Amino acid sequence: CSMGNSTSRLYSALAKTLSSSAVSQHQGCLEQPDSARLDPIDPKDLLEECQIVLQKRPPRFQRDFVDLKKNAAANHRPIRVMQWNILAQALGEGKDNFVQCPMEALKWEERKCLILEEILAYKPDILCLQEVDHYFDTFEPLLSRLGYQCTFFPKPWSPCLDVEQNNGPDGCALFFLKDRFELINSANIRLTAMKLKTNQVAIAQTLKCNETGRLFCIAVTHLKARTGWERFRSAQGCDLLQNLKSITQGAKIPLIICGDFNAEPTEEVYREFSNSSLNLNSAYKLLSPDGQSEPPYTTWKIRPSGECRHTLDYIWYSQHALNVNSALGLLTEEQIGPNRLPSFNYPSDHLSLVCDFSFNQDPDRLL
Repeated sequence: CSMGNSTSRLYSALAKTLSSSAVSQHQGCLEQPDSARLDPIDPKDLLEECQIVLQKRPPRFQRDFVDLKKNAAANHRPIRVMQWNILAQALGEGKDNFVQCPMEALKWEERKCLILEEILAYKPDILCLQEVDHYFDTFEPLLSRLGYQCTFFPKPWSPCLDVEQNNGPDGCALFFLKDRFELINSANIRLTAMKLKTNQVAIAQTLKCNETGRLFCIAVTHLKARTGWERFRSAQGCDLLQNLKSITQGAKIPLIICGDFNAEPTEEVYREFSNSSLNLNSAYKLLSPDGQSEPPYTTWKIRPSGECRHTLDYIWYSQHALNVNSALGLLTEEQIGPNRLPSFNYPSDHLSLVCDFSFNQDPDRLL
């Protein structure tokens, strides 16, 4: 339905969610809905509507960008990339058992506004999300009207489907601003391990930057979770790298990979990406004093088994072709609080990662 530009109509769009009877037909809904006919949304209006819904909640945490430029002046506007596992609604309410998080904090009507508020605050040019199970009723309708081109690839056997009154399968989603980039090629990749197709997926898209005319590839993925699956993740990582080598013509096209790898830096899959012939580096290492260490955590939660603090989320990039101009600092332990994540303050158990990239002036440079 066309909702015009009034905030009252916008609020009705924001508040509306699919009924359980509608989402039971999710298997027939995996085609992209046509949102092109809907009126554009002013992001300020959407942000105001989110803040109205959230007025009884604590304000957003303050996070600052860290300038990482090394006296290198870019000749184009930076490309802002946001990576975030937003926590599937069905898993948050039905499976993940965040024992210190009140169920009231997980209500979708408010939690989705916290997610949208975070996205609107950082204004990414490219947005990479995992655990998206409200794509068709929330993210695609709203973000397409904010000027994003939207792509969703669900897991074949999403654990969300085991939860009563679920909203369909979760998966990876990729969004880019159509006024900044042109889509050249898109690939949905179902990852394999030991020659078997797995439940984990990736999206890889080759884009052309309208300002510079340069091509680059952006990919989003979410690898297998839980301890004991290290070799499985390693195999999935190898498969993804092989696919990306083909798509980027052996790194001739610069590459950015966003994902929840479910792997600490000590795991084999991390070393595979670090040592790949694609010449990748992890952007958030640059926040450390020596530029060699990952952040101490990107997820922090409390489950019945105990407290879990891990570094699992990464933004990898082609270090020969791209520069990291800045990166968004992480939440401090004091901001996160003793009950950890998610909470009334923050909608996910994973922190969002945001980086500003620019093209290297000498793209043939290898180091």
